[in-house]
Amino acid sequence: MASIRLSHYGLPLLLALQLCACSVAPPAPAPAAVLPSGWKSVAPQGWVSTADFQQWQEGRWWALFGDEPLDALMPRIEIGNQNLALALANVAQAEALLRQVEAQRWPTLGAQLNEQRSGSPARGSALLGVTASWAPDLWGRLGEAARAQGANVQVSQANLAAARLAAQGNLANAYFGLREADEEIRLLDDIVEGYRRALTITENNYQAAQAAQTDVLQAQSTLQSALATRAGLQRNRDTFEHAIALLIGEAPANFALLPAPWVKTVPLVPPELPSELLLRRPDVAAAERVVTAANANIGVARAAWFPSLNLSASVGRGATSLASLVSAPALTWSLGAALAQPIFNAGAIDAAIDQALAAHRGASASYRQAALTALGQVEDQLTALDALATQITHTRLAADAATGAEQRILNSYRAGISAYTNVVTAQASALTARRSLIQLQLQRQQAAVGLIQALGGGWQAPWNPTH
Repeated sequence: MASIRLSHYGLPLLLALQLCACSVAPPAPAPAAVLPSGWKSVAPQGWVSTADFQQWQEGRWWALFGDEPLDALMPRIEIGNQNLALALANVAQAEALLRQVEAQRWPTLGAQLNEQRSGSPARGSALLGVTASWAPDLWGRLGEAARAQGANVQVSQANLAAARLAAQGNLANAYFGLREADEEIRLLDDIVEGYRRALTITENNYQAAQAAQTDVLQAQSTLQSALATRAGLQRNRDTFEHAIALLIGEAPANFALLPAPWVKTVPLVPPELPSELLLRRPDVAAAERVVTAANANIGVARAAWFPSLNLSASVGRGATSLASLVSAPALTWSLGAALAQPIFNAGAIDAAIDQALAAHRGASASYRQAALTALGQVEDQLTALDALATQITHTRLAADAATGAEQRILNSYRAGISAYTNVVTAQASALTARRSLIQLQLQRQQAAVGLIQALGGGWQAPWNPTH
């Protein structure tokens, strides 16, 4: 009898074990991204090889700017940034869901103990048993579901990398904006001091009947405008400081960053940036993993057309009371197998398959679009770096010339040769040119940060240290 039972129930079990590796998902790889062989922008002279930047392998891209306070601020993002904490929680949630999906591929084992009384006079019964069940993955439905969820885990990990890179880039831009405000404030302080001296000279000339009252009024207006501009710069600095506090998880009232010299370093970009770097951008990688998950979901939907097998077994003892369960002579057991096959569902399964196929097409289009968007962002930043370098050269020459003209016209006014309106015009031109130079230097640093973000963290992606 034992051999008969084994053959009767063992055949479906052996068949299930042989079919567990089957899969009905289409063997469709992720679509090829549209990547050019090079970049439209031309690398300026003096750019160096990526071999000079081994620190990219550590993912500390901000270290190339050579600013110690910035280097000290960056690690605080990992501790206090709440967007990063949310992304970390999403990764943990996706990993837990993957464990749940994988657990469905294994048998389940349970135990039960119950007592029941009924009738008049009351009679009791007790049962102690162990149950087991297993639904073999005949057509790979659970396997494909696990593969889809595994891809979702990788999507959440890529989103975590993207959140980290975004927070780092925002912190760098806010920090450089704050240092640029410090530079402009120092410039305005020097300018205001010069305007005060010019006002004093003009008032003295007016008292000596050597200047008109309109000259005094113009000098006062110029001074007050400069003071108003300085107040606006201080407001901008405070705003940047508040943004930095929020990025590192601090209340703005509890955070302060003292003024310090602005390090205007801009990292040298290598002359050859392979476009394949974009495939390691977090958002591009996440889009590609979504395609993989969508492909696995096609297999999950198709598996619904095939029969499902459920195996169950139980063993236990029955008695008239809980106290007599152990000594009860009767041992009950059961084995079972159930095979279910869908026959008619009004096209629901076909509709689910069509939906999965459409989702795969949509994910593929999103992946290609993510790659194209990344290409455009890299080209934009390369163009900006090139153009800003040229603008800075010309603006520096213009600022030097305007400052020299301002000094000469002021000397001419002191000698009684030039009118004060010429002094005001020269002062305004010099101030505008010097501020423009500072602002262009900030834009070039921010363009370098933008290029680093567009490349997913630099010329070597931080999550692939082996390059």
